[in-house]
Amino acid sequence: MSVPFKIFIVEDDIWYGEVLEYVLNLNPEFEVERFTSGKSFLDNLHRNPDVVTLDYKLQDMAGDQIFERIKAYNPGIEVVIVSGQDNVSTAVDLLRKGAYDYIVKDDDAKDKLWNAVRNIREKIDLEREIIQLREEIGIKYQFGNLVGQSPVISKVKTLMEKACKTNITVSLSGETGTGKEVAAKAIHYNSNRSKGPFVAVNAAAIPRELIESELFGHVKGAFTGAESTRIGKIQQATGGTIFLDEIGEMDMAMQAKLLRVLQEREITPVGSNEVIPIDVRVIVATHQNLGDLVQQGRFRSDLYYRLLGLPIEMPPLRDRGNDLIMLAQHFLAEFAVENKTKKIKLSSEAKTKLRSYTFPGNVRELKAVIELGAVLCNNEEILESDINFTTAMGTSDFLVTEKTLKDYTIQIIKHFLNKYDQNVLLVAKKLDIGKSTIYRMIKNKEL
Repeated sequence: MSVPFKIFIVEDDIWYGEVLEYVLNLNPEFEVERFTSGKSFLDNLHRNPDVVTLDYKLQDMAGDQIFERIKAYNPGIEVVIVSGQDNVSTAVDLLRKGAYDYIVKDDDAKDKLWNAVRNIREKIDLEREIIQLREEIGIKYQFGNLVGQSPVISKVKTLMEKACKTNITVSLSGETGTGKEVAAKAIHYNSNRSKGPFVAVNAAAIPRELIESELFGHVKGAFTGAESTRIGKIQQATGGTIFLDEIGEMDMAMQAKLLRVLQEREITPVGSNEVIPIDVRVIVATHQNLGDLVQQGRFRSDLYYRLLGLPIEMPPLRDRGNDLIMLAQHFLAEFAVENKTKKIKLSSEAKTKLRSYTFPGNVRELKAVIELGAVLCNNEEILESDINFTTAMGTSDFLVTEKTLKDYTIQIIKHFLNKYDQNVLLVAKKLDIGKSTIYRMIKNKEL
């Protein structure tokens, strides 16, 4: 059942009010009600309309007084000012204070009002959809969905539950593929910030010269290519959580700037002198040992202690015992639902083969192996022969299909980026190629 869309018309001109009521009632999904005085409207403000069309020159009350009462009661109520006067300074002032639109009573007023209300409806529907989506995501990232009962994963869940009760910074560590981002999302969506945004940033995947702009934002003209003002990821996370993945890859200069932001709880966009206060929860993750990086002089000790907060180490899959089989069965169930297939099970021989492997790619690699096995099996059971560790990343036909050298290069780099959590610097080192090559391919959307 759809949520009713309520519109209150406040207009003391009886004829004009009837015209507006008739126009808005053309949409059967609108619930329209008309009031002929400011007092009668305010007596019904507690009914929380979605939109108020407000005549600015009422006989019993001033329009700006009514407008302020609306916004003080519920800032989410959208107000469209309808006025007989084309007063630019008044219009600008009201728009600055939060009015959605200012419409003059002329021949085009009915069309302008219709378009304004339609746009407000679309905006509210989108906001409601986002709230519903966040609630669904919250369900997805409940702790019960962190599959496993081993002692090491049970300890992780206990620490995560403690993290949800406060806004303490959380530092997640662990090998690539152990589920650090999944854990970060679970903490966010089970905390008091769950209705706010979760914004993830991979520090290793952003070129050094762009990361400050990416995090703090920039104003138009701040640097070559800054064709418009853009808010940064930290500001986008206002009221929610900023997840800084691969924090250990951040260069020392940027570390100093991030430290100041965390200490002062404010940011300054690149090219601007404006100081913007921030309200975000910080979760960081790394596959490296930050303590070792501090000792090596590659990570600031003051930032390290600022970020340490509540440390949680995600265990490798090889240390999780029978969680391996539970996770495999979980991925099979997900695969069946997503691909609308019959339920697929693991043969005892397939389970034995899975247990014999160390899974250097951890949970991410297990999921790839299981999904490939589900595709390869000929019936509703995955056999030992369907489990292929060498093809887990989709390279089974690597030298079978004829491709260009460029296509092979792209496939290899994609494989390593997936394997190492999009860590560009690490992949460049592993493949002995320039990081600029990878950045250029990302920019050209080849990866």
